[in-house]
Amino acid sequence: MQDEDGGGKSNSLEKMLAILDGFDEDHVVLDVGRAAALSGSSRPSAYRYLQALTRSGLLTPASGGTYALGSRVIELEMVRRVNDPLYRASHHLIRHYSQTTGLNIMVCSYYGDKVLCTDFAWADRSTPDIYRPGRSMPLFRGAMAKVILANHSLALLKSIWTHNETQIREAGLGDNLAAFLDQMAAIRAAGALVTRAEVFADLVGVAAPVLDLNGQILGSVVFVLTVQRYQTSDPEQLAEEIRELSRGIQRGISRANRFDAITPGAAAKPRRAPVYRS
Repeated sequence: MQDEDGGGKSNSLEKMLAILDGFDEDHVVLDVGRAAALSGSSRPSAYRYLQALTRSGLLTPASGGTYALGSRVIELEMVRRVNDPLYRASHHLIRHYSQTTGLNIMVCSYYGDKVLCTDFAWADRSTPDIYRPGRSMPLFRGAMAKVILANHSLALLKSIWTHNETQIREAGLGDNLAAFLDQMAAIRAAGALVTRAEVFADLVGVAAPVLDLNGQILGSVVFVLTVQRYQTSDPEQLAEEIRELSRGIQRGISRANRFDAITPGAAAKPRRAPVYRS
């Protein structure tokens, strides 16, 4: 099956799905013209794609001939949330810990090609809650992402270096492969990492990885503090606390796996040629 823009059925599918890339925090609706530009199609083809996405529930008609994200997106998010082992094991635990300590806590999930904020507990309102579930995080900056990166296999780290050498150098993670692998090994051995103002100014991240039952990386848990609060805290104590919180989440995943047959705690499979966005 071919459309007027050329290409086979798989190409048409890719064009249609490319329309969904037009939605982000600053763009909550789009029109046929924007859909045509995103998909690289003519306006008639883009309109057909929009109609197909609407029938699927992924989009819904909005005012002025525009389209917004549809009900199916919300339904799929509910399915993910209910069945995500990391979310289920961490959701109540981070809230209890945040209320007890007054620390802001965020959970990030690794999806094979990106790191996303999936949950947070914000006890200290003096810090704006700038993290939102679904917000993509840079893989080479910030404690929450670096502890995920460091817990990849040696073979995958070599592949990541090959396909992202410039970004890794710019992030200060090593000027060559050996230096990069040494930094990853040091982070992995420490079991926790502190970074300062690498993602947002004036904020410190103290993070630890969360592994699945097979020792593969699922995501990370991170304390988010102001620089001022971090300077009046004990860094070693914070590092041990985040490691213990990570262990608590992993125990929750293990318990759920034994007593709940809905979803095993399995990690996402990375791409073979992992090229990450800045």
